[in-house]
Amino acid sequence: MVNRLKAKYDKEIVPSLMEKFNYTSIMQVPKVEKIVINMGVGDAVNNSKNLDEAVEELTLIAGQKPVITKAKKSIAGFRLREGMAIGTKVTLRGTRMYDFLDKLVSVSLPRVRDFHGVSKRAFDGRGNYTLGIKEQLIFPEIDFDNVNKVRGMDIVLVTTAQTDEESKELLKQLGMPFAK
Repeated sequence: MVNRLKAKYDKEIVPSLMEKFNYTSIMQVPKVEKIVINMGVGDAVNNSKNLDEAVEELTLIAGQKPVITKAKKSIAGFRLREGMAIGTKVTLRGTRMYDFLDKLVSVSLPRVRDFHGVSKRAFDGRGNYTLGIKEQLIFPEIDFDNVNKVRGMDIVLVTTAQTDEESKELLKQLGMPFAK
């Protein structure tokens, strides 16, 4: 079964982008390559149970087991040693990526309090888009009663687009609600 968003990309978005940006080949059309979800768990330094909860929540959100990220160097001010587990991240590609993106734009983002669209300025100059989320409760898989601590996360949409303009158009057509 083909994902709804993937089918829309193949049937509608590719021809539309080819026409708008005058591509000569279908392979030049930008596409979403991967989505990386990163959850920094700074309080894992004192209590490793917090990291386990974050891993569990990220598994529910992404549908895939995340990897635990470790500190690259020691920072005395944060009581941090090199190699300590301080976060978790997951990289989504293929079907899971499209499923997550569909869920993000159609269900989760509209559930954000006082939501007026995502920022248009969060592109990195190479066609990638970064989105910060303040609480994990916007995802339907997270049960409000089982949450001990509200955690935020970073979501990076990596595209094959050469410019921010191409990437913005791609994400807009995929349903990303940009602020007016």
